[in-house]
This record gives sequence, structure tokens and C-alpha cells, in this order.
Amino acid sequence: MDSKYDDEKDIEQRLKLMTHRQITGGLWEEIGTLQFEFMKRMGLRPASLLLDVGCGALRGGVKFVEYLDGDNYFGIDISQSLLDAGYAHEISPRQDLAAKLPQRNLQCIDTFDAVSFGKQFDYALAQSVFTHLTLNSIRLCLENLAKVVKPGGKFCATYFRIPDDQPTGVPQQHQSGIVTCGNKDPYHYRVADFQYVIRGLPWTLDDELDWEHPRGQRMLVFSKAA
Repeated sequence: MDSKYDDEKDIEQRLKLMTHRQITGGLWEEIGTLQFEFMKRMGLRPASLLLDVGCGALRGGVKFVEYLDGDNYFGIDISQSLLDAGYAHEISPRQDLAAKLPQRNLQCIDTFDAVSFGKQFDYALAQSVFTHLTLNSIRLCLENLAKVVKPGGKFCATYFRIPDDQPTGVPQQHQSGIVTCGNKDPYHYRVADFQYVIRGLPWTLDDELDWEHPRGQRMLVFSKAA
């Protein structure tokens, strides 16, 4: 397993003991709003098509659905239980949101392959996804997203960064006390790792920045070749 989110039975059990908001890391309003405001700064507009990779229980999804035109938000996640919980508790109770987000726009997919939606997206976002993935899985994500992001489109993804001169195997402590590793979840990487992993793919790494994430995750901004 790459991460704790790979175990669907464990997630089902935890949903019996805690809320969907707790399972996906808490800070529901803070991180949901942070994602939303960042993507608007990147150019997201109501008419944009957005793919939320690892959307989970829709922490960011609620904000995006409110803002985007109807049927313009799509989400994929490895956990059907989290998708169901998010829709049931965050979307269904609000008629305005349910009218804009058909449940078919949320799919349980473990390969990052979103071609079944039949869409070409202006933007894709993966908030706290690469933090739980091996580099090979990150490569798979970038390969499959290249099929569904428009030429010139943007893919934004968060990760935990280590200094370029730090050995991968040395644990790194980040703000809020989170400790990352090179060989187990949560994972850390260097910027150079992403430059390497996009070789041969139609992506360029435009930027790597501090976007004021409360747990110290940094943001990567990739552009799809035109």
C-alpha cells in the first residue's frame, strides 16, 4: 500500500467512529478555503472545468461546486466510502449544490485515469495526494492526467519538500510536527524529483511555492504542453 487511504475496509470502520471531516485530516474550513482561493488566483473561473484528484469527502469540493457553473466540477478518489459520505453530508442536504453536482461526476478510481468522464479539463488539483504516494504512483498520476487536461491547462499538486542536499532516507520534521519519510507515508520529495518524473511527459513544472498551507505542504504548478 502507498498510504492509509488504500485500505477501504479501514476507512469504512473509521467512518463508524468519526466524521468524514476528521478522517480527511480536519482543518475543514481552513484548507477548503485555502484550495479555493489558490485556484482562483491561478485563473479558475465559473466557466472552467475542474478535476479534483483525491477529492475525498469534498473538503475543497463544496467551495468549488458553489463557485463553478453547474456540471463543471468533477472528482476522483480511491475511496468510495469517502465519496459517498461527502456527497450525503455536504452536497445532498443543499439543493443548490445538488443541482450543480450530479453524483455521476464523482468516481472511485485508483489509477488517476479520468477518461471515463469524457471531458478535457482546464484545471486539475491534487491537494494532499502526492504526500501519500510513491514516486512511481506520482508518475502514473501525471501520465493519466495528461490524457484529460487541455493543452495549456494547469495541474496543481501539493507535497512535502526536503532540501536538495538532504538524503531521502533522513526523516524531516515540518511545521505542526509532521514527520515525513522517503520510504513510507507521509512521503517527502525534492523539486528535482518532479523534474525527473515528468521527463517524456507533456508537462512542464512552472512553479514551486509556499502557498501558506497550515501543515507546511508546498505547491507545484504544472502546465500541459500546448
